Amino acid sequence: MGERRDLGILLLATAVSWMGQRLTAVALPLVALEQTGSAWTTGLVAGAAGLPLVTSGWWAGRLRRLVTDGRSLSVPMLVQVAGLLIVPVAASTGGVTAVHLAIAGLISGSAAAVAGPARHALTADIGDRLGAGTPARALAWQDLAHRVSMVIAPPIAAAAVAAGGTIPLLWSECCGIVLAALLQFPVRGERARPPFREPPVRLRQVWHGHAELRRIIVMSGVGGLAWFAFTLGLAVLGAQVGRPGVLIAAGLTGYGIGSVSGAILVPSMTGRLSALPTAAVAWIVLGTSFVAIAAGANSVPFVGACAAVGGAVMPFGIAAVNTLISRRTTGGERRAAFAAESVAHDGASTVGMLFGGAIIGVAGARPTLVVAGLLQIAAAAFALTRADGRRAAERAHAGLED
Repeated sequence: MGERRDLGILLLATAVSWMGQRLTAVALPLVALEQTGSAWTTGLVAGAAGLPLVTSGWWAGRLRRLVTDGRSLSVPMLVQVAGLLIVPVAASTGGVTAVHLAIAGLISGSAAAVAGPARHALTADIGDRLGAGTPARALAWQDLAHRVSMVIAPPIAAAAVAAGGTIPLLWSECCGIVLAALLQFPVRGERARPPFREPPVRLRQVWHGHAELRRIIVMSGVGGLAWFAFTLGLAVLGAQVGRPGVLIAAGLTGYGIGSVSGAILVPSMTGRLSALPTAAVAWIVLGTSFVAIAAGANSVPFVGACAAVGGAVMPFGIAAVNTLISRRTTGGERRAAFAAESVAHDGASTVGMLFGGAIIGVAGARPTLVVAGLLQIAAAAFALTRADGRRAAERAHAGLED
C-alpha cells in the first residue's frame, strides 16, 4: 500500500509542476519579445537551460545518484525555482534583458539536469517494488499526468494573455514546482545510497551497450532539436499575423488533447508493441504534422487538428524509450540510461531553442516548420533502415554458422 501511495504522490507532483510549466510556455516567449524587441530572445531561457544538461555527463553523475527519494529530489527542484524567479522578478521591477533570460536558464537548467532523470528513475524503482511490468506502466502514467496539463493550461494562458496578464503567468511555474517539491517530500526510495566517491555509471556505457535503445535515443534527440519550430514558430507566427498567443495556444491545446488520448492507451499496451518500429512511426507522424501545420497555419482549427494527430502518437514513442530502460536496466545504470535519453532529447532541444529564434528570424516560421518536420521523418526512416540491415546481417551470419 505504501508503494502505491508513493507512486500516486509522484504522479500528482508531476501534474502540478507541468501545469505551471505549460502556462509559462505561452507567456515567456511573448514577454521576451515585448520587453527585448528581438525574436532571438524568445527561446533564450530554454536554450540556456539546456546548456548544463548537455555537459551533465561530466558533472552531474555523482549528484544524480544521491537523488533516490522524494526528500532528496526536492532539493534540486527548489534550486530550479530560484533560477526561474529571476525573470518574473525582473519583469516586475525594471524590465527583462537577455542577461536575465540567460542566467535564469542556466540556474534552472543545472537543477533540472539532476532532477529530471532522477524522477523517472525513482518512478521506475517504485514500480519495481509493485511487480513485473509495473515500472513501464508507472512511467506511462507519469507521462499521462504531465500531458493532462497540456489540455488545461494553454486555454487558461491564452485567456490571461488576452486580459493583459502575461507577466503574472511567469510566476505559475515557480509556484507549481514548489508545490510539487512539498508534495513528494515523503516519498520513499532506495534504503541505501552508493558512496559519493564511488564512480558512477557513465552515459557512454549505456550508449554503447544497448543498440536498440541507442537508435530510439537518436530519434528522440532529433525530435528535441526540431521542437522549437513548433513552440517558437507558432508563437512568432501568431504575433506576425496579429493573433499573439492564439496559434501557439491552439497548437499546444491540440497537441495536448491528442497526446492525452494516446497516453490513456499506452499503459495497457506497453508490452504489446515492438519498441523501435513504434518509436519510428511516432516521429514520422509528428514530422508530417509539422509540415501540414506550415501549409495551413492561417486556420486556427487546422493547426489544432494537425497538432492533435502528432500529439496522439508521441506517448507511444516515449513509452518505447521508457519501456526499454525500465526492462533492461536497474540501479545506477538505470539512472544513467534516463540521463542519456534526457541529454539527447533535452540537449538537442537546447540547441534548437538557443538558435531557434534567430533561425526563424532569418528563414521565417513556415519554412522552419517544414524543414523540422522533414528532419524528423528522415531520422526515423534511417533508424528503421539501419535496424533492418542489422537484423538481415545477423540472420545471414546465423545461416553461415548453421
